Amino acid sequence: MNQRPEPVGDTAVSVRVEGSATLENIDQIRGVAEAIARAPPAGMVEIVASPGRMTVVYDPLAITSFEDFRAAVAGTAATAALPTGAAGAVTHAIPVTYDGPDFAEVCAAHGIAPSRLVAAHTEPEYLVEAIGFLPGFGYLTGLSASLATPRRPTPRLRVPAGAVGIGGSQTGIYPFASPGGWNLIGRTTAKLFDPARQRPALLAVGDRVRFVPAELPPTDAAPESSPRRTVDSAAITVVAPGLFTTVQDLGRPGHRASGVPLSGAADAVSLRLANLLVGNPENAAGLECTLLGPTLRFERETVIAIAGADFPGLGSGIATRVAAGTVIALGHATQGCRGYLAVAGGINVEPVLGSRSTLVAACLGGFAGRPLAKGDALAVGVPTWPPLHRSMGRAMQLPRGDGPCVLRIIPGEHAEIMEAMGRDAWSRVDRVSSRSDRMGMRLEGQPLAVPTASASMPSVAVFPGTVQVPPDGNPIVLLADAQTIGGYPVLGHVIAADLPAAAQLRPGDRVCWKLVSLSEAHAALRDRESRIAAIRDSLS
Repeated sequence: MNQRPEPVGDTAVSVRVEGSATLENIDQIRGVAEAIARAPPAGMVEIVASPGRMTVVYDPLAITSFEDFRAAVAGTAATAALPTGAAGAVTHAIPVTYDGPDFAEVCAAHGIAPSRLVAAHTEPEYLVEAIGFLPGFGYLTGLSASLATPRRPTPRLRVPAGAVGIGGSQTGIYPFASPGGWNLIGRTTAKLFDPARQRPALLAVGDRVRFVPAELPPTDAAPESSPRRTVDSAAITVVAPGLFTTVQDLGRPGHRASGVPLSGAADAVSLRLANLLVGNPENAAGLECTLLGPTLRFERETVIAIAGADFPGLGSGIATRVAAGTVIALGHATQGCRGYLAVAGGINVEPVLGSRSTLVAACLGGFAGRPLAKGDALAVGVPTWPPLHRSMGRAMQLPRGDGPCVLRIIPGEHAEIMEAMGRDAWSRVDRVSSRSDRMGMRLEGQPLAVPTASASMPSVAVFPGTVQVPPDGNPIVLLADAQTIGGYPVLGHVIAADLPAAAQLRPGDRVCWKLVSLSEAHAALRDRESRIAAIRDSLS
């Protein structure tokens, strides 16, 4: 085990446990996680296990010094050098009906009878080596080499919840209906993720899984749809939803071990400022409006404010009192990508895992787990109305269109991909792709040369700000809804202080990089918080 944790961007450190995904190796990783969780160093947020390492996430504003934090993690991890995780491991028996749409194709690819595929898939006891991709999705190692099957060349747009698949040398179960490229050989009724459980994910790193053949009732092939939620006493009615409007707060930290992303506002600073303007706690839920804002009817008198992107329908950075029956159409954003509309009292939806933020990929939280739709009715909490003179103007600058947005970055584990492009590689300028979303900002430019070996590299913990390089060579800057682990090479990490700027970039905007040190990244975050504190004081 590497006794000296290495920095991962400016918000995490990793503790390496050398070796392949064997029983002993995974148990040791689990043991390290349990030891650190029992004695968490000050400032620790959560722990993410992935093949060969533990990643410890921290809040840079809550630690006294990085070196002290690193030393505390190293000292605790050293006490778990022997495999201790097996004591808490659970063996799960998962019933599977082998009638998946790719079952016959997988049999044909390997030249085996259907009975042999079932026998080969149910014979091993699998080891959970990581949780990620979706909340509750376990990466299972132990698949017979005779069943290893490449992922499908074109992923399905929708894989049903409970589908059992094979992807390369691994097998796993889809917890939710989602896109996916694995070969589907069966299905199960086991519930892989339930936010109402004490441990939301059924599986944990180090657990064992056995598949048991079973005859399950046929599934309804009709697409799942989110129910329409209404409230008895609506404060806001959605007249038109805009392009992509969701309920967001500051996210749900602490659940990455179950594969749950941070989520929350992609530009958390703008949501905090909008909430300050209307007298809310900074973590109150508001509406995140993307490029084309919604049209809303306010059924009761209230106070609202918007920060972040500029929309013509409402002045930015000003608290505005609106009368009952007022209809406001935000329109198309004229500056920036995402605006944050705060309402006095906050948007009142049921918290899930301690947060009201929406994770659309898992239909989790927010308003029925989805973007707003025409006719939705939103409730708000009890307001504390501020004086109407509250105003902060353009307190935090958005990226401007007259030049590339400079994102400060700490080089990552595979920074050599960039350095191989030449001495001036980090000064490259890319454009933001229209394929960007809340999971990641995709960039387009001169493709980077991705090593062939990266196709088989193990997955590692990733975060908002992680810059990955997929096979097409165009970097992706992960944002708020990013998965918890990923298998692409990591070019670097956009520093936490610059994530709000990244979230405000629009398709076609230009991006360039500036290398900074860990100490510079932490200083930039402290400086940002000092400016927010000054705004907070001026409004109080």
